[in-house]
Amino acid sequence: MISRRDFLQVSMAATAMMGASGYGTWARAAAQQTLTQDQLLQFDTFGNVSLIHITDIHAQLKPIYFREPSVNIGVGGNKGVVPHLTGADFRKAYGIEDGSPSHYALSAGDFEALAKGYGKVGGLDRVSTVVNAIRADRPDAILLDGGDTWHGSYTCLKTEGQDMVNSMNVLKPDAMTFHWEFTLGSERVNEIVEGLPFAALGQNIFDSEWDEPAELFKPYKFFERGGVKVAVIGQAFPYMPIANPRWMFPEYSFGIRDENMQAMVDEVRSMGAECVVCLSHNGFDVDKQMATKVTGIDVILSGHTHDALPEPVLVGETIIVASGSNGKFVSRVDLDIRDGRMMGFRHKLIPIFSDVITPDPVMTKVIDEQRAPYQDQLSEVIGQTESTLYRRGNFNGSWDDLICNALIDERDADIAMSPGVRWGPSLLPGDDITREDIFNVTSMSYGEAYRSEMTGEFIKVILEDVADNIFNPDPYYQQGGDMVRIGGMAYRCDVTKPQGERISEMTLLKTGEAIDASKNYVVAGWASVNEGTEGPQIWDVVEDHIRKLGTVTLEPNNSVTVVGA
Repeated sequence: MISRRDFLQVSMAATAMMGASGYGTWARAAAQQTLTQDQLLQFDTFGNVSLIHITDIHAQLKPIYFREPSVNIGVGGNKGVVPHLTGADFRKAYGIEDGSPSHYALSAGDFEALAKGYGKVGGLDRVSTVVNAIRADRPDAILLDGGDTWHGSYTCLKTEGQDMVNSMNVLKPDAMTFHWEFTLGSERVNEIVEGLPFAALGQNIFDSEWDEPAELFKPYKFFERGGVKVAVIGQAFPYMPIANPRWMFPEYSFGIRDENMQAMVDEVRSMGAECVVCLSHNGFDVDKQMATKVTGIDVILSGHTHDALPEPVLVGETIIVASGSNGKFVSRVDLDIRDGRMMGFRHKLIPIFSDVITPDPVMTKVIDEQRAPYQDQLSEVIGQTESTLYRRGNFNGSWDDLICNALIDERDADIAMSPGVRWGPSLLPGDDITREDIFNVTSMSYGEAYRSEMTGEFIKVILEDVADNIFNPDPYYQQGGDMVRIGGMAYRCDVTKPQGERISEMTLLKTGEAIDASKNYVVAGWASVNEGTEGPQIWDVVEDHIRKLGTVTLEPNNSVTVVGA
């Protein structure tokens, strides 16, 4: 008799060869320029349980452009494997034809030309159409939101997340987990969660004083679907108090807590769970490692690192699904659960091509209602760009180059620092830059732009600390973002070195002189996790800078020399 592990491996191989993942269908159609909504939604219903996964929407209600990363370095056991393949290597790994919409949706090459041909992506009303279609086919499908939903736009900031709460309530998820939501502050988060009509999950959200599970956030929820008892366990972002301001949610603690995760898996199994799903905001590499430590999880729906993979990754007997970000994708996963075990699966990563998918008018109306009070502010044109503005990349992105330039010029600084976050849409050459566009890449509840003096030694300490968060070979020490962006300074980074030895050859660009460890430099930055940070809001700094420029033109940024990638 075939073992369960062998069955899953065969299932996955068949998925890849036969196009049962759904990826092959739209990729081939795309190459012939015949893409339709029906092709995007086509799916051969399978098994007895359906999961729908969305994650890392970052408050993007309307269609956008979004460029995938051209650099995503993996280290240790994750070097050279997905999701750390980009560009031509990624396309080769999945057999993606150059110039196809799958090329456009999943990799960065020829982004500008393909974007003009295939148009914008996302839009929650298009997501709603896809979700509704899946529910029409499988009415008891479980819709799960991986978090980073109530953050990332002008209207979300101004309404303290209410625009997204109202919109997501129309979508009717069955459960969600959390990360950036907590930067609204614990009082506001508690207020929203208490009124949610669906489950707020996090087995690793604890009361910081008593080190006990937080009562407001349940560790798991059961669903009866297709005659199967399904347990969904939530996993919030584990590094919240490190990556974000601890003072905004002092009564909560987090962590990976894989021992508690194992206890929760064992508990739900003992209560009759035939299928266990982890709704995670760990980040993909952390999820892979957790799957080697925690047994009994059938599916991990991965979030946080914004990876979009056309096929699940199998770790032991657990499949890990990555569904992208910014409303650009929806994943459907059908499971065959028999005799308390997952015997097979079928998966489809559905790209949300905004010009192909008809918007759901109910959701469109709700979105327009959220935006109407702010429309004049949102649509005001601040300038234009002649350069593609994008965020993703391990060491820099052109949006961050622009932000760093603004900090240096507007705050009269030698060096600028911008956080290595992965959220934020893209703009094409020739596009207007509106106030909404600026907020899409700067919006947060601690956006003060500080100006201070730092020694060269302290600057190196900062870079080394962030580099270890990204390039530590143990995924449990990675926080899943990108390197802090630096303006006004060049440096060398050897990703193979241990902590404290990765950064060298630091150079002040305006003089060409080596950074002196004992000398003070004026540094401007934003998004400090320190309470009481003072300074103008970063969106005002960037807006002032763009108004002065009129038209933004950026030269390629080659200030970071990367070794060992």
